[in-house]
Amino acid sequence: MNTAETMTAAFIANADATVPSGSLTRTIASGVGGAEAVSAIDAQKIATALCGDSIATNMFMLGYAYQQGLVPTTASAIEKAIELNGAAVKMNTDAFRWGRRAAIDLARVIDAAIPKQEKAGAFGHRRASETLAEMVERRIAYLTDYQDAAYAGRYKAMVDRVQTVEAERTPGRDALSRAVARYLFKLMSYKDEYEVARLYSDGRFQAQVASQFEGDYKLKFHLAPPATSARDPITGHLKKQEFGPAMMLGFKMLAKMKGLRGGSFDIFGRNPERVMERQLITDYIAVVEELLAGLSPANMHLAVDIASIPEKIRGFGHVKEEHLHKAKAEEAELLSRWRRPVSPVSAAAE
Repeated sequence: MNTAETMTAAFIANADATVPSGSLTRTIASGVGGAEAVSAIDAQKIATALCGDSIATNMFMLGYAYQQGLVPTTASAIEKAIELNGAAVKMNTDAFRWGRRAAIDLARVIDAAIPKQEKAGAFGHRRASETLAEMVERRIAYLTDYQDAAYAGRYKAMVDRVQTVEAERTPGRDALSRAVARYLFKLMSYKDEYEVARLYSDGRFQAQVASQFEGDYKLKFHLAPPATSARDPITGHLKKQEFGPAMMLGFKMLAKMKGLRGGSFDIFGRNPERVMERQLITDYIAVVEELLAGLSPANMHLAVDIASIPEKIRGFGHVKEEHLHKAKAEEAELLSRWRRPVSPVSAAAE
């Protein structure tokens, strides 16, 4: 079984759509005689790294299954069929053979697929934090790179305050602290011009491009800077412009100016979208303070729901605006419930 998740068209209509990997795996296992009968591997990630194209996943999986005795023919017959088919013969043959090797020694195949310096990012970078402390530590490091240590310190101070109050009011629980740690970070790390420049110029983007392409290639960037971009007369949305390779120098210069973010000399600070993003941080902290003032075991779940509202704010530009309006409407409804006096009977029922 290939465990790679590919989002379906349902995501277009429902931004909260997820791939039910757990239930799908259980369904497959029950259909083939139990979990011990299932061999699972993220074949797409490995095959793409080895062969440079995700379509190699199919032959990789065939080789993986063949080596386990699950394909009733010979390897030579399969490779002859690939040759007769005449399409990407070398890639498909290599993918089939790599799949066979993976069935015998997966660790060595991963070593071959992902260079050591990239392995942590390719296979370990997306590992979820196991503890609240780890979650906060990762985000402090990110915000320090994003702007500076003082900015990250503001984040830490707020999360520490939530943890202290939550421990006093609802001992043994940390759901509110986790929500604030996650969503205050999301609001504080908004993707502005400085951050786009930092991510392009910190070396990782160039290393990724160099690992995927050879020869004399040319980079082009399609951007819509709010200060200089025209709006589409029909949709009203900003129109993207094309920038050449020299933009990399611009990114490096702009990234060095990140300390201006939010200050008097912030060259993008008066843009309405940037004003809105900074205001979201201020408003969120005010809401969290209100939650802390009235937190109790009876309203804990509601507090977490309110603190998690930024999850609904997604995208950039006009897309973000649309999600923001919906999120704020939901937040207003939840806050009205929070501010509504709760009778002793209903509190006991909760």
